[in-house]
Amino acid sequence: MRLGPDIARIASLIGDPARANMLSALMSGMALSASELAEEAGITRQTATSHLKQLEAAHLITIVKQGRHRYARLAHDEVGETLERLLALAYTLGHTRTRPGPKDPHLRHARICYDHLAGARGVCVMESCVQRGFLSLARDGELSLTPEGADFFTALGLNITQLSTQRRALCRSCLDWSERRFHLAGGLGAGLLTHMKDHAWLRQRRDSRILDVTPKGELEIGKHFPEQ
Repeated sequence: MRLGPDIARIASLIGDPARANMLSALMSGMALSASELAEEAGITRQTATSHLKQLEAAHLITIVKQGRHRYARLAHDEVGETLERLLALAYTLGHTRTRPGPKDPHLRHARICYDHLAGARGVCVMESCVQRGFLSLARDGELSLTPEGADFFTALGLNITQLSTQRRALCRSCLDWSERRFHLAGGLGAGLLTHMKDHAWLRQRRDSRILDVTPKGELEIGKHFPEQ
């Protein structure tokens, strides 16, 4: 391809095993240092720094400075959404190093997928909303918020008008790579996860993607998103 976007460059950057591991680690939503990413990728800090410079130059990550320390994070939502879809595609096609999904049962139960809830809990929330008519899921995976859903999430405390004005899609289905079913992504998925964390329904473990459901969360999630 001589004209148009250079997908080969992006693919080569993401396709390198070490860089792929580093980008996957950043899917936790946390900003990580070169040393932390080097450990994730199984490489030296010097090599990790070189990879980070390439990823930053391609605008796949951004570097945040805090005092003498430098931390990397995904540059924007489109990068996270692309990585989500690549992870789901890889697992769907069977391109796995181990069994599908994380081995840790806590990761399989509830975890962060870039900025929204994933795992068995995320799938249950999504399916509860679809079954009660708050979300409309087409056969091709296209997801939309219904008027009843807008009322429901507004009553829950989310600002649907504000979420609708963001650059990203309001709601999007994301194939969960441990459950092989859809969970809720997009602006609505991110807003819902923020709401759950702010109201102490979920608590993220330190330096981990794992989300623990609090006793309050068990009650509130069960009340608002009952399994059908």
